[in-house]
Amino acid sequence: MSKKVTINQCVGEFPVGASLFDIGESLGLAVPSSCRGQGKCRECLMEITVGMESLSPKVAEESHLQENFRLSCCTRLTEEPGEVQAHTMRRASINIEEGAMNLPPEATPASYDPAVTRDGERILIEGTAVATGTGPLLGLAIDIGTTTVVVRAVDLESGTIIAATSLENPQRFGGTDVMSRIQYDTDHPGRLLQRTLLGYLTRAINQLPIDPNDIYEIVVAGNPTMRDLFLGLDVTTIGQRPYQSLTEKAWKAGESTTTAVVMPARKLRLPSNPAARIYAMPVVSGHVGGDAAACLLAVAGDRSEEIIAIMDIGTNTEVFIGQRDRLLAASCPAGPAFEGRAISRGMPGLAGAIEKVHIREDDTVQCDVIGQGPPEGICGSGLISLLAELKRTEHMNAFGRFEDGESSFAVAPDHGITFLESDINELAQAKGANVAGLRIVAQAYGISLADVDKFYLAGGFGRHLDIAASQEIGLIPDLPREKIIQIGNAAIEGATLALLSLTRRRELEERIKTIEHVELETNPDFFDHFVEGCQFQRFGVEEGELA
Repeated sequence: MSKKVTINQCVGEFPVGASLFDIGESLGLAVPSSCRGQGKCRECLMEITVGMESLSPKVAEESHLQENFRLSCCTRLTEEPGEVQAHTMRRASINIEEGAMNLPPEATPASYDPAVTRDGERILIEGTAVATGTGPLLGLAIDIGTTTVVVRAVDLESGTIIAATSLENPQRFGGTDVMSRIQYDTDHPGRLLQRTLLGYLTRAINQLPIDPNDIYEIVVAGNPTMRDLFLGLDVTTIGQRPYQSLTEKAWKAGESTTTAVVMPARKLRLPSNPAARIYAMPVVSGHVGGDAAACLLAVAGDRSEEIIAIMDIGTNTEVFIGQRDRLLAASCPAGPAFEGRAISRGMPGLAGAIEKVHIREDDTVQCDVIGQGPPEGICGSGLISLLAELKRTEHMNAFGRFEDGESSFAVAPDHGITFLESDINELAQAKGANVAGLRIVAQAYGISLADVDKFYLAGGFGRHLDIAASQEIGLIPDLPREKIIQIGNAAIEGATLALLSLTRRRELEERIKTIEHVELETNPDFFDHFVEGCQFQRFGVEEGELA
């Protein structure tokens, strides 16, 4: 007896009793593993999207996994009828040329001054000799997102980006948002989240076209939870009021001069030179972390004479409003919906993801798919496009309800991809949190969003957004198009700048100390803003009103 199994869009027929690990290998997939299928390394994660009931029960080695995550080496096909669909924690190569961002001229220093320099054959970090050699001086910039991790290899002498890669954050088995991961890390001893991430990062670094021994510094950006899980720090205090990381608590107590963290790379056993060090970008405050600080650095927001707004849309959306003399920041608990999570057929922006939708007059649907292959799911930009089209064609009203009384809409019926009313609800709540954050921060600053000179839309998701569609459903303000600047993954860009400029790194550390943190959860108007923001209508900019 055999079963149809699909892993990462590769399909085959396999006998009952076969493990998903062996199936993946036979399909030509490189299933991550350090123990070669012995159930010890816990790296061979797969997320089961269809057919969990057709698989063997979880075993003791999988007791740490939640929801539909399995260790592929411990998971076997059973005689229960039905096909199985799954995927590994997927990776995506990044075209370096696509990484060019629309940044202001003042964001890039006139000349670079990295912490790592050369004096003959001596290699120095901030002037102290740490090694000798004549090979390249390389650094890594890493953006650890709740959903996606991005890695860049940079030549520290020329400033050239040599290679880049990205991967799904494998910590997702511990939950899709920061609070669930904090709880998971608290409940499960042994730093499972850290160990799993480090295992995947080690593999990603080793597969870059560089010699890891040439890596002398690693700059890491991430929200406080992601950053501190990576570093192996206790994250319990980030999940409890007043939501402060250990580094923020130490800085406020006068025990430290910065919320940045510096440690030897060998402490985390990442592939690098024995003398290499890690620099973790400073936390701003609360859940506004090093990724937000990196965004600010990327657009030179700490130097801007104009009033700017930065919105980095993600599981934990960060918002900045202000200019060089006064900056306000907030963190919006948006959740992972716009990154394709918590959506029935949602997925990251990888091959197989629907990224754009057009509903024709006869109600048939045209889908643009990343990689131009068969659709597997819908990514964030596709979800925005779909919502706008449903509203335009009057299939959906402003309250996110289907007008025909149905509970779903067929997007790609030949591939079983439908969009549920419950999906709309998830997206509405994520949108409501983002809208509320923008409105409250603008009000705290004492301006309407119409007063903003430049609105930076950051993040890998934000880079691919259709602005017209985003404005139609009220995800972003109804500002003139020329004010809206899509800058892509500003966090990785800021981490790269910090890697290349010790001066800008230090300036940022000082500037962060003056940023005013706006606590959305204590604002008495948050719920009203949130409820209005959940509606799919245009987001007016005069006094933040919805239109």
